[in-house]
Amino acid sequence: MFLCLCVVSCGAVQIIEFCPDPYLADDADEYVVLSGIGSLDGVAIADNHGSFRFPDGTFMNGTLTVARDGPAFEKTHGSLPDFEWQDHSPQVPDVISRGTLRLANSRDELLVYENSRLVQKISWPGDVSPRQGQVHFLENGVWDPRPLMLGQSRLLPVTFENVTVTAFVSPDCSLDIFSSAVASAQHRVLVNVYELSSANITAALIGAEKRGVDVEVLLEGGPVGGISAEEKAAIFRLNQSGIPVYEMAAPEGGHAPYRYDHAKYVVFDDVAVLLTSENFGHSGFPPEGEAGNRGWGVYLEDPGLATYFKDMYLIDTGGPAIVPVYGSEGPAEAYRVIPYPSPVTPKTFNGARVTPVIAPDTSSAVTGLLDSAQESIEIQQAYITNESKTGLNPYLATSINASRRGVHVRILLDSYWYNTADEADNDEMVALINRIAAIEHLPLEARCANLAASGLEKIHNKGVIVDDREVLVSSINWNTNSPGFNREAGVIIEQPEVAVYFRAVFDADWSPAVRSPQPSMDYLKIAGVATVIGLLMVLYYRRHIR
Repeated sequence: MFLCLCVVSCGAVQIIEFCPDPYLADDADEYVVLSGIGSLDGVAIADNHGSFRFPDGTFMNGTLTVARDGPAFEKTHGSLPDFEWQDHSPQVPDVISRGTLRLANSRDELLVYENSRLVQKISWPGDVSPRQGQVHFLENGVWDPRPLMLGQSRLLPVTFENVTVTAFVSPDCSLDIFSSAVASAQHRVLVNVYELSSANITAALIGAEKRGVDVEVLLEGGPVGGISAEEKAAIFRLNQSGIPVYEMAAPEGGHAPYRYDHAKYVVFDDVAVLLTSENFGHSGFPPEGEAGNRGWGVYLEDPGLATYFKDMYLIDTGGPAIVPVYGSEGPAEAYRVIPYPSPVTPKTFNGARVTPVIAPDTSSAVTGLLDSAQESIEIQQAYITNESKTGLNPYLATSINASRRGVHVRILLDSYWYNTADEADNDEMVALINRIAAIEHLPLEARCANLAASGLEKIHNKGVIVDDREVLVSSINWNTNSPGFNREAGVIIEQPEVAVYFRAVFDADWSPAVRSPQPSMDYLKIAGVATVIGLLMVLYYRRHIR
């Protein structure tokens, strides 16, 4: 089933979606989707080598899918198309073909004719950039507003009102909230998390299963570094208790819909959702009084919101990339107990407005949140990486632009060894941001966390606070992959008290954070001169080199 994401004028026929380079052998499952209302007499679809038209008397009212090979299309999408342009199945009506229409992978075009009049032309490269497995789609007159790969969901923005929010943080109080939420479940618990190795979380889920609650777990099948022995042992114990555990992994000869299933959420009884930045390991959910990662989390009570996440879970577990995983016997996760004062307690707030932020479907909402800032932005991230040597991360660029219009921006990054050891890590990112701030005299500052002073293991958070009125709690890292190609989950919460709760935690982490050395005035002058010279060279190149 395909969702029309654009509105066309009555009677107009146009291609709104196509996939020229799918994953099956010989691209047998390539297809196009038309949108329009009325008779298709006189409508023809062509490329440079072939074409097809529809049987006389064919009408459409909305969308219509035409595939090259009906059974191949069904293998990929789970349902048959409306028509096929090669005769492969008696179950699928045929269009009337002329020549050999094959969508080339790297360079081709699609043409739509009405009564021999060209009404639409799509070229690639040009209108779209070719990529294997990418579905090209038209939304509000724009092709490919985001990358959409075969098998991915197409969730639309939606907001839920009057949600009850219990805010919590790791390491202070995360395990207590998780354990209480699982203990309160009566019917069903659905878990989707990148990694699960915590003995405490495993025991809580097993306890719910023993009480008669249906528990199901979805994990990433190929995390960075592979599935650890501790996670395999946790999976084994869950299976032994009767809890089915699945992993998202590329099927043999196929592709997973997402590079990583990096989300971290749990749905309880279709009435509540727990969502966090942390994986389900000991560092993300330590017992009270023990050190661990800094992360943010929320327990959200609202049936509509819970149903939204349940539906997403069922979509993600319904595809061919989901397979059972059984783990193996082994020791529980080992850890070193480090005392931590746990000063932050959970708090519950009412009347929140909550908007899910799902990657890659609606991850652009993060940019919208940053753009909305009028006074302040607080950003706490495990790390930030740029798109290339010359381009800033889009979220970072949006944040810096906010400071250029007077918004006070603070950025706090992790300083754990693997986030500062290389030559382009968090310490260099902090220095870059502060150089920009100094050169342009912006209300912008970045720091690396002082883990020794704060007692935290590392900063693993992916959070944003805007104007002390909205807060983003999510699993979305600020890199190229996370918002565009991973399955990620987050929420934007509009409720000042919730924002102030997380702002207080941010301020406590910020105060002892390590400032990077400020550039000297000589350095600023040199940097300014270099910038002017660079601009002059660009202008010369544009004027004289053709």
